[in-house]
Amino acid sequence: MDELIDIVDSQGKPTGTIALKSEAHKNGLYHNTIHLWLFTENGEIVLQQRSKKKKIYPLLWDVSVAGHIDAGESFETAAIRECQEEIGLDLTESELIKIGTHLHESIYDDGKVKDFEFHQIYIAKLNKELNSLKPQPDEVEALKLVTFNEFENLLESSENNSHFIASNTSYYQFVLNTIKSQIQ
Repeated sequence: MDELIDIVDSQGKPTGTIALKSEAHKNGLYHNTIHLWLFTENGEIVLQQRSKKKKIYPLLWDVSVAGHIDAGESFETAAIRECQEEIGLDLTESELIKIGTHLHESIYDDGKVKDFEFHQIYIAKLNKELNSLKPQPDEVEALKLVTFNEFENLLESSENNSHFIASNTSYYQFVLNTIKSQIQ
């Protein structure tokens, strides 16, 4: 789906312009996305396997929920909307904890996709059983819970195991350490 999104500058400041997501990716326009990581009090993190239909990194495991922020939409509203759309989980704004912003600049498909995004990163406790969630087939192939130790082991081997996006290792480590500090 080609939605309208707000364009920001290379420092993340709003420019006041709006563009189609496809235009932003074609022309390398900076924009915001949300990343929502869900965790349990037992020290587990929800991972999402990207749909096999995805152009970028199909079938790799990544953030619990992610998506583009519609033009004029707040980060929190986008996180709540994406969570409902992608996995059928209802959250409230008060359940979201903002943990940071991560600049991600990548070029894919021989330069046809220039993905220059500021990930607005949130965490939240999973408030339902994993098997009660309803993954959206166009976005999500599967969901699973992994312990902190499993997450770290998979991350250490990401260059060879085709599990995580290997170039995102420092980002994943930041998220894991932040979630650990929330539970301890």
